[in-house]
Amino acid sequence: MRKVNVICGGNSAEREVSLRSGAAVAKALENAGYKVAVLDPVAAGIDEIVDCDVVFLVLHGAGGEDGTIQTELEKRGIKFVGSGSVASALCFDKWEYRKVITAAGLPMPKADTVQHREHAVHELAQDLHVLKPINGGSSIDTHIVRELGKIPHAAIAETFKRYQTMLIEELIDGTELTVGILGDAALPIIKIVPPEAGEFDYENKYNGASQEIVAPEDVDASIQKAAQELALKAHQLTGCRDFSRTDIMCDKTGKLFLLETNTIPGMTDQSLFPKMAAAAGLPMPTLCKQFVEMALNR
Repeated sequence: MRKVNVICGGNSAEREVSLRSGAAVAKALENAGYKVAVLDPVAAGIDEIVDCDVVFLVLHGAGGEDGTIQTELEKRGIKFVGSGSVASALCFDKWEYRKVITAAGLPMPKADTVQHREHAVHELAQDLHVLKPINGGSSIDTHIVRELGKIPHAAIAETFKRYQTMLIEELIDGTELTVGILGDAALPIIKIVPPEAGEFDYENKYNGASQEIVAPEDVDASIQKAAQELALKAHQLTGCRDFSRTDIMCDKTGKLFLLETNTIPGMTDQSLFPKMAAAAGLPMPTLCKQFVEMALNR
């Protein structure tokens, strides 16, 4: 029986979601017939982590998605699920990711890096915009400015105390879509509908308040196909492997804009990637088994 060590938790701001993802993956792997251990790098040393046939990383945020642990596993020749260190680091850094994507001619919102003293006077801040950490996920510390008369200056100032530099991005008014890539194929897209008068923020991602509609009938089939093609291009351009999830905005004219690619998307029972896979006929045990087999066959 193959042994899989599921690595989750860590010490990033996404620790709690990572633990939930890890528990869901571990249960699925046990149902698929693997011997499973769940380890938290906060307590477990690297020697314990690598004592297995395959490492299944479900570490969200810094230390997990930024290439740090992938580098260590690569040095030791350990097989693991997901993208390698280079692709992980690239996708985790939204500015470096942007350079690669736009150099290839793929569409993204206008953006720049900004420090606190520059924010209020920046050209992009004179219109509706998004302010987000360059490194981070789950919409933590993200500010979406939909009304220029209601900019949360105090909250933004507090956020800048945690980040010297942030990403300022043109706000695309429209529909948020997300597309999973499994292997070298796109899964059915999901349309995200935040709660009324709310955003698809950290809280609303996990409290069930947002609607997540798989293969939405009100999104034209040609737009769905274009979104899948765009996500696959981003996956390939950045060197991702096994799986990824790319977030895309569709404006009111039907034009698509890439936002970011996640190399370790959430795997909880409420997460987007498992929902897409289920719609494609892949329940969690089958999906997680496919991940492990991809890693073993490398």
